[in-house]
Amino acid sequence: MYRFLLTPRWWGINVFVVLAIPVCIFMGSWQLSRFEDRVQAHESAKEQADQQSKERSAAAKDGSAAKARPLDSLLPVDKKTSGELTRATGRYGEQLLVPDRKLDDKSGFYVLTLLRTDSGKSLPVVRGWLPGDANTADAPAAPKGEVTVTGALQASESPGSSGVSAAGGLPKGQLGAISSASLVNLVPDDVYDAWVTLDKGDSGMKAVPAAAPNDTGLDLKAFQNLGYTGEWFVFAGFVLFMWFRLFRREAEFARDARLGLIPEQEPAEEATQEPTREPAQETGPAPH
Repeated sequence: MYRFLLTPRWWGINVFVVLAIPVCIFMGSWQLSRFEDRVQAHESAKEQADQQSKERSAAAKDGSAAKARPLDSLLPVDKKTSGELTRATGRYGEQLLVPDRKLDDKSGFYVLTLLRTDSGKSLPVVRGWLPGDANTADAPAAPKGEVTVTGALQASESPGSSGVSAAGGLPKGQLGAISSASLVNLVPDDVYDAWVTLDKGDSGMKAVPAAAPNDTGLDLKAFQNLGYTGEWFVFAGFVLFMWFRLFRREAEFARDARLGLIPEQEPAEEATQEPTREPAQETGPAPH
């Protein structure tokens, strides 16, 4: 009854199913592990941020400069060093505004000033946040002379990421994303591929809290991994369902054929032949 399974057609179907289901399960499990990794990274980032916040609070009481680590010792910025308390010495230079930034559910802007260090490179320093639209007249001027800044180290931002505007065409003196790539055409100095947010807001401005490291949040990518997980497992079930459906239909057909329930095909009717015409009799001349 199941001899049809030995036909070349069914050999191909069976091989496809045997290969497709393990691949779908493997890909679904891999996507699930990616989602779990992002969840774990999110939890670790929260714990790291809480720990760093406690350390900054304790350092503020005991003297934050003593607890902060030199900037060069924390570069390049990664998931471990992001948010670490750092210090750098130099002189403030050009000042820029970063519009459309929210703090405590209020819209405002960052005041960013470049700190030219002894190495000749400039470090973007977010001195604080102010409410309202970005306005140069509202931003307080940076201190003169040599200063030592202390704050949380942050990785360069990318346009379109959380809280970062992807809109272009900003007025002169404004910056969309805090990154060396965005600053390279705005300032003549080399810029660190990092930035610092002061642990205490300068000149009455509100301090900007450190953000979580990149790729550690439950963002759209994380839920895409979860969605792909479901798609792969559903596809594996669909392949199995279609195999059983084809198998049942073929088995029923074989059973009906064995019981003689399927009528034999009638032979094709013979094509009717066109009758041959008799040759016309030649008629002689009419008798006179």
